[in-house]
Amino acid sequence: MQTDHARCLNRQDHKTLALAALSGALEFYDFIIFIIFAAVIGELFFPADIPEWLRQLQTFGIFAASYLARSLGDLVMAHLGDSKGRKKMFSLSVLLMALPTLAMGLLPTYATIGIAASLLLLMRVLQGGSDRRGSA
Repeated sequence: MQTDHARCLNRQDHKTLALAALSGALEFYDFIIFIIFAAVIGELFFPADIPEWLRQLQTFGIFAASYLARSLGDLVMAHLGDSKGRKKMFSLSVLLMALPTLAMGLLPTYATIGIAASLLLLMRVLQGGSDRRGSA
């Protein structure tokens, strides 16, 4: 005979639930903003003399690479969280999200530094790999 022991959520459970929901909402917001501005990102960070479809493909390729990097980031951060402590890994993942985000906001355009601007967009992959789901 199985008995279900339901319990009410305590204050800590509500806080954890709210933070998880906020994290998910911000992640979704990040995806939407990137997709909305994909054309602008393509124009600013890739050569103007390449076809528009290729610029879009490269822009969405960076988006896809950052999304795929999440899986690797989850594995690494979860493993390190188990061995080094989840609180430390959570702090590290927040730092690894914040620094590339700041750097991407300060990136010079293709017109300013050439192909290096395109390569620097790969910071998006670092940002994706620092996903906090595995370390929370």
